Amino acid sequence: MGRAPMAWRLSVTLSVSAARGHPSAEGTASPGGRRRHRIAFGAMPTIVTLPGDGIGPEIMAPALELLRTISEEFSFEEHVFGGAAIDVHGTALTDETLAACKQADAVLLAAVGGPRWDTTDPGAPRPEQGLLGLRKGMGLFANLRPVRPVPALYDASPLKRERIEGTDLLVVRELTGGIYFGKKTRTARSASDLCEYSVDEVDRIARVAFDAARTRRKKVASVDKANVLETSRQWREVVHIVHRAKYNDIELTDVLVDNCAMQLVARPSEFDVIVTENLFGDILSDEAAMITGSIGMLPSASLGEGGVGSNTPGLFEPVHGSAPDIAGTGTANPLAMFLSVAMMLRHGLGWESEAAAVESAVDRALDAGLRTRDLGGEATTAEATRAVIDNLDG
Repeated sequence: MGRAPMAWRLSVTLSVSAARGHPSAEGTASPGGRRRHRIAFGAMPTIVTLPGDGIGPEIMAPALELLRTISEEFSFEEHVFGGAAIDVHGTALTDETLAACKQADAVLLAAVGGPRWDTTDPGAPRPEQGLLGLRKGMGLFANLRPVRPVPALYDASPLKRERIEGTDLLVVRELTGGIYFGKKTRTARSASDLCEYSVDEVDRIARVAFDAARTRRKKVASVDKANVLETSRQWREVVHIVHRAKYNDIELTDVLVDNCAMQLVARPSEFDVIVTENLFGDILSDEAAMITGSIGMLPSASLGEGGVGSNTPGLFEPVHGSAPDIAGTGTANPLAMFLSVAMMLRHGLGWESEAAAVESAVDRALDAGLRTRDLGGEATTAEATRAVIDNLDG
């Protein structure tokens, strides 16, 4: 299996983690350097799978086929989640599912949500509550979303080729604070959502961003709304404190969120690492995803304290949603799911060579002309899956 080109490779270690490849009390390293996350010698890695809603089950099945092609060592444990769990259990995330995820070596999620469960009733369960609860319950505070257009897909981007060439950015989004987790109120005449961040929450996500930048072009854009919001003024102050204390080798720039949204379209190649709070990161990362030509191409990793070898398993999922409009048609693009598998192999299990092989296979399939409908082609989910698997040993 060959090593992947830089189009999909991402190297980042949380500041609190041990260096990759150094055995810990709960990890082992093979002679080839493959580190196994929290797995006893000889044991199979346990991966909890959450197919979720919409196209979720349709892209989870190919992901498992891909993993079984890579190795027979995996043990899979499936749980209903999101809207599917609401239908069965009346809640998007059961205690049993959360416990299983916390005990796993990694968690692989496909998609969550859909109009079937949309409601304005504040007391009604919603699929997205499961995702928020999972991140909070597992202590996953850092979301990593790499964005680098593949040359074969330059013409699929809504932006001109000359505008996106050279783009290679990473969005580091804080996941467990901010307005999504603040106190919520609603009366007949008003509603409110509290946006709140502690100094420690900002400090730790800033360190993740700076550490990531050290493996890249050493540039961090910290995105806030400090001209209006007090939480953003604190954010900016803490980020600068962290920068002065340990990261003077990194170029730090403050960018207002509205300006960042504009610059992502006008000059995306100028960005290296973007770090921001939960709400801003949610929006900006989806905007950045379209630079690649389709949100169906972007993977993500959500990590907690410790990284590979720690007691906190990571959550790996594609950026796209559940796409209920194409569910059941067999046309969903599985490539973001495959690239999320690669991130899981690298950041969740420490299987670097296998991760690189998956990324290489995706690149080769695209270079050979693979295009699903969202990329302007006609390939089905099954055809895309076969194209990637056939290129695993290419």
